[in-house]
Amino acid sequence: MMPAFMIVQVTISDDKAYAAYRDAVVPLIEKFGGKSLRNGKAERLEGDAGGIALFEFPSLEAIHSFWNSNEYVPIKELRRGAAKLDIWAVPA
Repeated sequence: MMPAFMIVQVTISDDKAYAAYRDAVVPLIEKFGGKSLRNGKAERLEGDAGGIALFEFPSLEAIHSFWNSNEYVPIKELRRGAAKLDIWAVPA
């Protein structure tokens, strides 16, 4: 298996609601083998996104297992209206 990365670009509109999402999603990401490599502000060279999070997973399949899990459905709802996310799954 080759590692893969999940890159999350986030623009937060409700800090409190997004914090609830973040607090719930990180343990679930870890359950699927993901680990945080970078979280927070990044030096923006162009565009208007607020921050970047980078997670390493054991494989693309592990990212897809997390993303499509029944456990993620209610957690994903926590961020509705709290933030705009662009998310990529990238093989290493």
